[in-house]
Amino acid sequence: MNSTFNPHRRHLGAWLATSLLAPGLHAHAQTGYPDRPIKLVIGYPPGGSVDYVGRLVGEALGQRLKTPVVIDNQGGAAGAIAAQRVAGSAADGYTLLIGSSNELVATRLVNPAQRYDAQKDMTPLGLIATAPVLLVAGPRAAVKTLPELLELARRKPGQLSYGSSGVGSTLHFAGELLKQRAGIFMTHIPYRGVASLTSDLAGGNLDLAMLSVPAALPFLQSGRITALACTGAQRLSALPKVPTVGELPALKGYELSGWFALMGPAHLPAAVAQRLNQALQEVLHDPAVRRKLEDGGNVVASGQEDLSALMSRETRQYAGLVEYAHMRE
Repeated sequence: MNSTFNPHRRHLGAWLATSLLAPGLHAHAQTGYPDRPIKLVIGYPPGGSVDYVGRLVGEALGQRLKTPVVIDNQGGAAGAIAAQRVAGSAADGYTLLIGSSNELVATRLVNPAQRYDAQKDMTPLGLIATAPVLLVAGPRAAVKTLPELLELARRKPGQLSYGSSGVGSTLHFAGELLKQRAGIFMTHIPYRGVASLTSDLAGGNLDLAMLSVPAALPFLQSGRITALACTGAQRLSALPKVPTVGELPALKGYELSGWFALMGPAHLPAAVAQRLNQALQEVLHDPAVRRKLEDGGNVVASGQEDLSALMSRETRQYAGLVEYAHMRE
């Protein structure tokens, strides 16, 4: 088990220096953090993938930190309302966020009026897992493989439609990256909810969709839709027969996954940040937690990832896709 504070180790020395120079160091680091309950904010309603990951990780964190971790769901604006709240909270380690790539990277690029910048206004505490997206076909498309889809899309440019959970969502970005890399044109249909999206897809009112694994699984198991490819770097343990997009030679290197991370407000004391990262690594190395995350279609983080670097890299990639697909509000 690796409990080294890796996600932003480049900044650790600076934090320690600042802490040592600060008069009277924060009481939390002196007296033993944590000494009261921690509030874990989730920017989505109960029942979704972020909520599932947040509750699973929150309960396990509480056990290791030996303090209650209270889940606080605050939905709205694709997670941005909750992220703004945590970014503006006291830097004491008692208000944290289980965030996703949507509100930590994508929403700011689509909506420049967003008031926070996660890279400047928050402390990255650790990557939890990546969540590859599934490219799926409904009965109307009548394709069973990704090569069949690409051939059909080239024969009928603009005539195929694909759905996502909304403009600027990870699902939307995954679809636009496929269009860009494959040189095809499909019409994007944004939906306000996954229920109506999957209903239209299975009912023959939509050709294709980008879906999260939990949303797609019931329809895959019933045979109502077909999984063509996974957008991650590797095949999913939950769906080992589904190839990745990047396995196709013409699309080698294609990768775009959602992800989940533990975040705090900016300027957390180094000792507090290190304690939280250590506890998170212990959680992610728990076989029971890993199994539950993987069953939900996630790839569990190794603990070696640099979360700050991931956010910077994806900001550059997403910015290019925003321009390509004219997503900005």
